[in-house]
Amino acid sequence: MTSPHSRRVGIIALLQESNTFLAGRTMLDHFRADLLATGPAVRDQLAGAHHEVGGFFAGLAATSVEAVPIFAARALPYGTMTAGCLAALVDMMMEEIDSVGPLDGLLVAAHGATASEEIMDVDGHWLGVLRQQFPTLPIIGTIDPHANLSPAMIAATDALIAYRTNPHVDQRDRGLEAAWLMTQTLAGEIRPTQDAASPGLVINIECQDPAAFPCLPHYEAAARLREPFATLAPHDAVPRGTVLSTSIVLGFPYADVPEMGSAAIVVTNDDFDAARGHADALATGIRQARDTFHPALVTVDTALDRAAAAAGPVCLLDMGDNVGGGSPADGMALARAILRRKLAPSFACVCDAAAAEAATAAGVGARLRLAVGGHAPEWAGDAESQPIDAEWRVTAVSDGRFTETKPRHGGGTAFDQGPTAVLAHDSGITVMVTSRRMAPFSLEQIRHTGLDPAAFRLLVAKGVHAPVAAYGEICREFIRVNTPGVTTADLSRLNYRRSGASPLQF
Repeated sequence: MTSPHSRRVGIIALLQESNTFLAGRTMLDHFRADLLATGPAVRDQLAGAHHEVGGFFAGLAATSVEAVPIFAARALPYGTMTAGCLAALVDMMMEEIDSVGPLDGLLVAAHGATASEEIMDVDGHWLGVLRQQFPTLPIIGTIDPHANLSPAMIAATDALIAYRTNPHVDQRDRGLEAAWLMTQTLAGEIRPTQDAASPGLVINIECQDPAAFPCLPHYEAAARLREPFATLAPHDAVPRGTVLSTSIVLGFPYADVPEMGSAAIVVTNDDFDAARGHADALATGIRQARDTFHPALVTVDTALDRAAAAAGPVCLLDMGDNVGGGSPADGMALARAILRRKLAPSFACVCDAAAAEAATAAGVGARLRLAVGGHAPEWAGDAESQPIDAEWRVTAVSDGRFTETKPRHGGGTAFDQGPTAVLAHDSGITVMVTSRRMAPFSLEQIRHTGLDPAAFRLLVAKGVHAPVAAYGEICREFIRVNTPGVTTADLSRLNYRRSGASPLQF
């Protein structure tokens, strides 16, 4: 180790959520389109973000520990990662590590639900590579609560901390927490020791709200375990066995991997038996409450009946085409139903590069016939989700770039959805067409084209929980809709082959 006055902690992030039910593959270009940075560029792009890596930098900046930016890669959720992509990312990571000199610890940001063609547990793999390289250094990190936690992830780290909110607006706070654990570890004040347990339960995505029943009682139980530590004075010695951190891991049901499902993590001060006992108790509580985790599965027609009777604005959450779960982002089932029922004014956003190009070429004010959305192969055989072929009026075009200053799901601040056009139908529905998939994490996605999101009666957001942080500014009601697609909330429609937990246990 270096001297106590020059401690150096490396910062590493590799984040991607892999939907194994998609035919498409996640490749290196997907990371280049979102985030792929090494060295000082990691600090430049993430230090000020509402992101766990931003929390790492901020937490270390308040101490004498030097933050050493090494590697950060992130891609929008999509299909299984190619073997070549994973190899390239790990090679880049390790090459950069070799160039930064001695380190005293690593702060890592993993997603936890990344799968590749050859390695199903990608996060366990790259964290294990780090552990092999640094067998004695503290490795402390964050994971998304949609992780499919593996024993390899736990074995490779001293402490893992999952976000506690969904939408994920506490990412920076969890990064600060991880940085604090690291500095206290390096100071010799604590020795993080963790264990995890699984209830063998798949929690349906519709039920994954930590702030509401059925998840809330389990998050409250986890919080109670942290209370004794929270009451310690700043300079008090931390007794052995004190619970330093607890996490409820909800799981990602769209990655058909052996570890798929929920879990609990407990980190104690130097007491493995205590960590195991507390983790087992949290997992047992979830397992005993299994009958509470049944989704509502509201149909499209029922959702529109409710929306039509509401004052609005109402947000219709398109669960089957959840961009945050890797979906194509161009399903037209909800837009078609709204068009059919003439519920106006309404708004939807879909990824359709060809429509965006044609509308941009035609120019604002032009009228043209376009088959909008529904082109992804996942919609074959599903007529409701396929393109809406109609006459549209172009009301706006943009380069698709916008910024978000507030904490929102994902912690992002700068967004680029590529050339974008706004199309209006005579029935009163407005459809934004983008050249790149974009998750509905910010209302600036709508506002940057000159639209006022609050002026719409209905807004379709292709997500489940993530859009709520942004759309909560304007929407009086949220309705989660059981639409078709590769992120369907009806898990019985998915063909699980590898999962260790029964997909019927939701």
